[in-house]
Amino acid sequence: MAMLLKRVWESVSNRSSSSSERLAIVAPSPSSTGAFERIPPDIFLQILMFLGPKEAARLSVVCKSWKLLVSDNLLWVFFLQNQPEPWDSIVFAETHLRSKNPLQTFSTQPSQFSFMHIYGRRAQLTGSVIIDGGSGYCKFGWSKYACPSGRSATFLEFGNIESPMYSRLRHFYATIFSRMQVKSSTQPVVISLPICHYDDTDSAKASRKQLKEAIYSVLFEMNVPAVCAINQAVLALYAARRTSGIVVNIGFNVTSIVPILQGKVRRDVGVEVVGQGALKLTGFLREKMKQKNMNFDSLYTVRTLKEKLCYVAADYETELSKDTNASFEVAGEGWFTLSEERFQTGEILFKPRMGGLHTMGLHQAVALCMDHCQAAEAPVDDGWFKTIVLAGGTACLPGLPERLEKELHGLLPPSMSNGIRVLPPPYGADSAWFGAKLISNLSTFHEAWCLTKKKFRQKSRRSIIGAW
Repeated sequence: MAMLLKRVWESVSNRSSSSSERLAIVAPSPSSTGAFERIPPDIFLQILMFLGPKEAARLSVVCKSWKLLVSDNLLWVFFLQNQPEPWDSIVFAETHLRSKNPLQTFSTQPSQFSFMHIYGRRAQLTGSVIIDGGSGYCKFGWSKYACPSGRSATFLEFGNIESPMYSRLRHFYATIFSRMQVKSSTQPVVISLPICHYDDTDSAKASRKQLKEAIYSVLFEMNVPAVCAINQAVLALYAARRTSGIVVNIGFNVTSIVPILQGKVRRDVGVEVVGQGALKLTGFLREKMKQKNMNFDSLYTVRTLKEKLCYVAADYETELSKDTNASFEVAGEGWFTLSEERFQTGEILFKPRMGGLHTMGLHQAVALCMDHCQAAEAPVDDGWFKTIVLAGGTACLPGLPERLEKELHGLLPPSMSNGIRVLPPPYGADSAWFGAKLISNLSTFHEAWCLTKKKFRQKSRRSIIGAW
């Protein structure tokens, strides 16, 4: 170590005298390290950056003066910035999500945290299995990976809590572990809870509780060491680096408008549900293609064309007068050319009657949710609900955020519409998965967010005793 430091010091000690004069010299300490005490602090930090986090941590035990320099936040910010996870996501997570219940926002500046401690805690995490089981497709993978490692059609209807639920859940999770080629007993699991049983009634609360307990029971019976289960809409909000706002989740069958305040779904305010989702848009495009005698083998072809060619018009009537022809080649099927159906498909979100549905338009449902949010008393800024985060694959349609924002400004009074921000899905169709990744890499993940089998059994026992 001393020889390495000496070589590095020799390489930087030949700087010009004018540059050296501007640097403060480390004062000698009782635990002297000889000539190294003359190293200016900024040069010492450069040496530590060169050595890396492990060697830097080891140097902290040499003497008090070195320990002080090694613990400098700038050094550990540098190491964290060289992690795969974006730096701004790390800052958001460590300053907003360190505690789960209640979720607290730390008022201190990031520089006031010990990033050496945070780095060490994050480095100790071995990784978690993330399973985001949406109503259409399930995304799964390792928290240490850059993106989900696999996807599959969801073969479990989460909303059904009848007797077959346990066996279906077990089959579902066993299949995921098999595809990931990992033993269920080796890593914690982060589960996205589906947005279901929307009401705030006692019946809906009981259904959600039963579903959550069934998920925990199945995973603990499979010897999963710890489980973290979080609402899917909340995860999508975290992925956008927000803890409060409205999440518009365009799911497979329905669209949910979910108000979330400080990480908690405000069902008492009201979760709005629109009876159309991705499947309806795909079906609408399929009918339009049939009307033009386009031949295709499967719904997969139509979904691919929807994802590659469709968009939402800023002004529907103006768009009708434009030449909107565009083509795309689907592997194994050939080329397809679409015109007005490119923007008509997304238009049914705002004009459901075009698709044969008698329901609210997306903008109307969001405006209603915002109205309820404003009427509800909240112990935070009155504008918490003016941030709207889109989620789901269909929410990735180009032009959707801008169109929704425009429609909301036309529907709502200026007092409500001023300051509205509609954000596109931060990570596309995988936003909830990335929200789970944010949580699972948090320095306080195990103690603040996870439930172990022992704690789950103790909690269940208390619930049974309380019922008596």
